[in-house]
Amino acid sequence: MDVVWTYLLFILAGIAVGGTYSMFKEGNKLAAGVLLAIAALAAIAGVLRLM
Repeated sequence: MDVVWTYLLFILAGIAVGGTYSMFKEGNKLAAGVLLAIAALAAIAGVLRLM
């Protein structure tokens, strides 16, 4: 089950990065910042799960 959570965290991080890019292109900096924070937290959690 740990492997599934790791994959889900990295998938969430990837989707959030894509959303960050889209929001930044549209000029919505607040949403881009929130999505960037979610992406960073998900990626860090995924890396910590690997250890």
